[in-house]
Amino acid sequence: MIQPKAFLFDMNGTMIDDMFYHGLAWFDVLTNDVKANFTRAEVDKQMYGKNEEVLDRLFGKGRFSVEEVSALSVEKEKRYQAAYKPHLKLINGLDAFLKKAKAHDIAMAIGTAAISFNVDFTLDNLDIRRYFEVIVSADDVSTSKPHPETFTKCADLLKVPYLDCVVFEDAPKGVEAALNAGMKAVVITTMHPAHEFAAYPNVITCVADYTDPKLNALFQQ
Repeated sequence: MIQPKAFLFDMNGTMIDDMFYHGLAWFDVLTNDVKANFTRAEVDKQMYGKNEEVLDRLFGKGRFSVEEVSALSVEKEKRYQAAYKPHLKLINGLDAFLKKAKAHDIAMAIGTAAISFNVDFTLDNLDIRRYFEVIVSADDVSTSKPHPETFTKCADLLKVPYLDCVVFEDAPKGVEAALNAGMKAVVITTMHPAHEFAAYPNVITCVADYTDPKLNALFQQ
């Protein structure tokens, strides 16, 4: 394929393998603070999108006030960061992959449903902010994936045509968002096996991490 002009990265599960800790933090808050009676599996199933959307799916829309949603979200993120920080690291091979992309003058952005608080936590602790010209977080969009807004906004800010972007994702809804944006996608199989993406025609390849030689096809030789 022709070398893309931009790489757009989801963050959680795509750059860092942290979704277990998000589930752990939500389960802790919902069980001990809200006194809800969800199983861990029920909570884990809803671990996508904005925090208020997670709560809406679990409890129904309108169960919490705006102030309550904010307070629960802040507490959840504090517990997530405390639990995950000792384990914080890039998915294998990503550091070298980012360096290679920069050397090939490929523009890079992050398009994530994470809030800025967690984006800063990741980028600054791992010292990788310098690679990304644009960051679009949950705070910057009105509609979550699979709506394409997250990725189209990344491309618009980079001033790169949608067809020239490749999205890196770990979730079907993220790949669907890329499809809805008219973009190809590479799947990182941290959370979902490759067969769950078989129906998406925009998937270039599925890889376990960024050391896979199949990713060499993204760069001009």
